[in-house]
Amino acid sequence: SFKRAQDAIKHGKFKNEIAPVSIPQKKGDAVLVDTDEGPGKAQFDKMPKLSPVFQKDGTVTAANASTINDGAAALVLASEEFVKRTGAKPIAKLVAYAQHAQAPEWFTTAPVEASRKVLKRSGWDVKDVDLFEVNEAFAVVAMASRKELSIPDEKLNVHGGAVSLGHPIGASGARILVTLVHALHTLGKKKGLASICIGGGEATAVTLEKA
Repeated sequence: SFKRAQDAIKHGKFKNEIAPVSIPQKKGDAVLVDTDEGPGKAQFDKMPKLSPVFQKDGTVTAANASTINDGAAALVLASEEFVKRTGAKPIAKLVAYAQHAQAPEWFTTAPVEASRKVLKRSGWDVKDVDLFEVNEAFAVVAMASRKELSIPDEKLNVHGGAVSLGHPIGASGARILVTLVHALHTLGKKKGLASICIGGGEATAVTLEKA
């Protein structure tokens, strides 16, 4: 996740989806923040030495869980009628959406079932999808979807996920959609699927096509 995010930043993959923010300083000129600072803070040599955070013999550590940070994301969802009436130029088309809920302790695999439902509603198969964005509340969430849905690694979270980019509460659903849409455009792909666990055993998934 970190290496993919760092590579995406290095090659300007996020430029079109980040709105620069000017931060006033107590002294001197304001600082313009136009690059995600999170992925660059990774300390790969320390990651294998971190202790589990939930269980003594567990596998979840601070390195394979989403980072603590601030963030915001926004998008405009419009009807087909609105687009025709205003002449707006959409960058993607929402195909279908689905939700799933199961036992709270299995929230990490809820996106798998939400994805299966939305694929069925879309009339798609996993192999029809060009890119997947599965929100990495924890790395295992994306890993579970990769395993259970047989998603090729090169199609999943191609520019990194929340483990490196963060998981700001209330922003992540929009963030992964924005990233997915822009990735479809920059990589010349057509179909995408985004899924996210909501906590409490719930998940939502959507399919979309590049416009």
